[in-house]
Amino acid sequence: MRAFGSQSQKAAMTRPNRQEPAPRAKVVDFDEAMLDACPDAERHDLMTEADLLARAFTSEGRPGEIARLAEDVQSGVPHLHQGRAYARRLVAALRRLAHSRARP
Repeated sequence: MRAFGSQSQKAAMTRPNRQEPAPRAKVVDFDEAMLDACPDAERHDLMTEADLLARAFTSEGRPGEIARLAEDVQSGVPHLHQGRAYARRLVAALRRLAHSRARP
């Protein structure tokens, strides 16, 4: 009977299995994935509405202002007339707009 802490057991637990590749994780931006899943016409309408909101409710349309607007819209989601799902897609469109304006 071997002791639990034997050298071979310790080595087996710390030695990586060289035959199996390390698992790889993919980070997915939920907002981007949700917008990409929308039909083209709906995505266009959402981006147009996001641009309109940004022009109406931000002073200069800077990325930070648009991102704050998205947070404001998201915090009021339960109270919006259009419905929660539509508002969530609109928030995603606002965030995409903010990201696109942040790029040089």
